Amino acid sequence: MAATPALGLGLPVSGAWATPENMRHVAVRAEELGYASLWSFQRLLHPVDEDWGAVYHGVIDPVSALAYVAACTSGIRLGTAVVNLPFYSPIVLSKALTTVDIVSKGRLDVGLGLGWAAAEFEAVGVPMEKRGARAAEFIECLTAIWTQPEVEYHGQFYDVPLSRVEPKPVQQPHPPLLMGGTADAALRRIGRIADGWISSSRTDLTTIGQSIDVVRSAASEAGRNTGALRFVTRGVVRLGGEAPADRVPLQGSADQIRSDLQALAAAGVTEVFLDLNWDPETVAQDVSAAAALDNAERVMTELAPG
Repeated sequence: MAATPALGLGLPVSGAWATPENMRHVAVRAEELGYASLWSFQRLLHPVDEDWGAVYHGVIDPVSALAYVAACTSGIRLGTAVVNLPFYSPIVLSKALTTVDIVSKGRLDVGLGLGWAAAEFEAVGVPMEKRGARAAEFIECLTAIWTQPEVEYHGQFYDVPLSRVEPKPVQQPHPPLLMGGTADAALRRIGRIADGWISSSRTDLTTIGQSIDVVRSAASEAGRNTGALRFVTRGVVRLGGEAPADRVPLQGSADQIRSDLQALAAAGVTEVFLDLNWDPETVAQDVSAAAALDNAERVMTELAPG
């Protein structure tokens, strides 16, 4: 059989199914079934005069959610996909992420994004302009906080006075730093400064290899080890009957989805997490938390690794 990516799951963090009981059940069950990872995502608000989709109507904090399920599990990795770095200062986010890495005993994967919603930037009081430059500086500052016994940082956007910032993360030199992004400039930045790329829910999975090639090319030009890069895909999965020939990847029968996973591995994807937060059977307003969990149990069991 052809190779498949490592397989993870999206945590229940959106809508009515994002209950403590459901988060615990999915986390524990995912670990029992052999899934490699659990992932959360961030949305601060939803404007009353727009419709971003049911998935964004109510989302719990991604870092707090991972801290909670860290206590319910022992080996499965925990990731953010993503938290938007412009909404934080590096010193504040470093403390929260370090805490998760400590309580999980070194299981955290940090996925960072630049943000896309103007309303959220307005709410946090940060301009949307210069997000790329801000991201590069944020990564530099965050890395310094995590790796230097005494850190002092002064940049265009962020400052840290000469300080000791303790404790440090369990993972050394620091937890893996992955980044989201879709534009060519963002992908090239990821290749230069990050440990890997996390694709968005809107990524065309039939052409994802092209984006992976851009990241790898930029990494190679920067003299980095392209073989160490991780390519993580949010899998908007919908498990059902046979789908039409023009179906979207990861939507259809279990056999079709397994075939899609093999195709993604061939395109360079190293990890896929199946995210039911984007499934109407999970987050639609008329779906109960119990019904959503029943659907999740079916999907988790049928598509379990191995």
